[in-house]
Amino acid sequence: MNAEPLRREMEERLAVEGLSAGSWSNGPGDRYGEHRHDYDKVLVGVAGSIIFHLPAAGDQLLLPGDRLDLPAATDHAATVGEHGVTCLEAHVPAGTLRGVARQPAGEW
Repeated sequence: MNAEPLRREMEERLAVEGLSAGSWSNGPGDRYGEHRHDYDKVLVGVAGSIIFHLPAAGDQLLLPGDRLDLPAATDHAATVGEHGVTCLEAHVPAGTLRGVARQPAGEW
């Protein structure tokens, strides 16, 4: 399946909010150990899947079109799904986001 049309749509939706997103991808089963950032970030799934493990908010599955807002200093780890993942990621100043929020595709 070609993820490019969804990617363009998600980039446009983020741009309406004044967000400029970069893209990253990982292979099946890749993992990120627990860490945190000093900036807020907005993640949007474009292809595949990834589970973000948030000690304070539980596991959050990100699928194509889903959005996850992660405020600065939020501890998180991640596990990539069996088909890999491609995400868009936008950084915003710490304190911009009100809290961890997952929004399914079509609801943001």
